[in-house]
Amino acid sequence: MSVINWFEVPVADFERALNFYRVVTGRKIHVSDMRETMGSMLGVFAHDGRVGGCLVHNPQFGYAPSTEGTLVYFNISGDLDDALARVPDAGGEVLLPKTELGENAGGGFVAWVKDTEGNKVGFYSEE
Repeated sequence: MSVINWFEVPVADFERALNFYRVVTGRKIHVSDMRETMGSMLGVFAHDGRVGGCLVHNPQFGYAPSTEGTLVYFNISGDLDDALARVPDAGGEVLLPKTELGENAGGGFVAWVKDTEGNKVGFYSEE
């Protein structure tokens, strides 16, 4: 079992954030209106039922975007360069370009980006 069960990425502008993550990751995001029960709008990333996560707009409970704190890495299918090339046009900024992890760290590549909301997030790809 993974040590991670669920993650939530705080967003200031829900629609803008949905667009950014849909464009850059190429993944579907299901919108769930939980405002009546939890005060939240959620953009839930498709997941395998084991580890999942979402975008959350809920300023009343202190959800505030940040470049500090926990860093979440999103899996990117295909070449990481392709996803990073879409970041500026989607309104984000590449903070750490594609960087090889090396065999001692499990292989693959990582990068850090600042999303449209001001969060620093990581991307991981085998390519």
